[in-house]
Amino acid sequence: MTSSDNPAILQVIPALDAGGAERTTIDIARALTREGWRALVASEGGRMEQLLASTGAELFRMPLDSKAPHTILANARRLANLIRAQNVELIHARSRAPAWSALMAARRTGIPFVTTYHGIYNASNALKRCYNSVMVRSDTIVANSQWTADHIAREHRIPRDRIVVIHRGVDLEEFDPAGVSPERIAALRTQWNVEDSQAVVLLPGRLTRWKGQLGFIAALAHLARPGALGNVKAVIAGDPQGRDEYASELRRTVIQNNLQSIVQIVPHITDMPAAYLASEIVVSASTDPEAFGRVAAEASAMVRPVIATAHGGARETVLPNRSGLLVHPGHVEALAGALENLLTAGDAERRRMGEAGRAHVRASFSLEGMCRDTLDLYRRLLSHDGNV
Repeated sequence: MTSSDNPAILQVIPALDAGGAERTTIDIARALTREGWRALVASEGGRMEQLLASTGAELFRMPLDSKAPHTILANARRLANLIRAQNVELIHARSRAPAWSALMAARRTGIPFVTTYHGIYNASNALKRCYNSVMVRSDTIVANSQWTADHIAREHRIPRDRIVVIHRGVDLEEFDPAGVSPERIAALRTQWNVEDSQAVVLLPGRLTRWKGQLGFIAALAHLARPGALGNVKAVIAGDPQGRDEYASELRRTVIQNNLQSIVQIVPHITDMPAAYLASEIVVSASTDPEAFGRVAAEASAMVRPVIATAHGGARETVLPNRSGLLVHPGHVEALAGALENLLTAGDAERRRMGEAGRAHVRASFSLEGMCRDTLDLYRRLLSHDGNV
């Protein structure tokens, strides 16, 4: 029982360019409108605006990607005015800077305030710890994995029962092998200069050091020396997002290791279902823990075996030796060994692992489940009983 028949829910996020938080914002907006609720999003905007518009949600532009104190205060006023003007009944923040603005706006207007931990924030000093603390000042804290929930409780010294775990959901209709045409797969393999006989190993993700692209290249170089790579094409896909120096370092490292014929560095991929099917193996080599690990879950949904680093959410999304392989973070030889194992395993064994991965995602990480659990949380908060 909600406080009105068609409640308005406001999500706040810095921008709408790319990433798990942005995709979750859009997924929840779609679920809200399907339920007959009003879905509002306050954001700087970005290349995913059209996708958001297709859900029926309303976008309200604000400079929410700014961490400047005066902008955060101004955004708090803007959000409070928006809440009053649009009769918003609940506000949900998905990042720290807009969460500070949302916290102030929620307190001024007396509506419930929800935060979601989509990532793990650096807390190297007391000031950073204070800045991060806004994510646990909400009425309900959502964690996108059990690992994230444990981290929040430990880092902020709060009771575990204050946290609700709602795993990131994979759209099993979008990420369905049966829904991807051979033409989409062939188009990507052509863009990547892949020969018909080559096996593709894909590492997707923005080009940033902690995503582990350098370690991936080092593992490939380790395999190339004894000739274990065989007929392989390795694709590193992602945008530098301003980290041009790092992107240049990756290209130099490829050349220094004589891997130009093996490694292809390509921009952000918009058709990820086809990208996974255009590959035989998918790698997530993050050196820092992934709060959830969207790549591992999506690749598993597309029936592809995954190699991931054994920390963070990957220990929930990947079933070791069943749907993929887990390796020690930053351990080049271990990553090289895992690559060699899957490359030599054969199509049937890789298919078996992929099928186990899709079954695991269907059971535990579906988009339907994430949306259902999120809207149920909203209903409980709007019922005013405060019990979550």
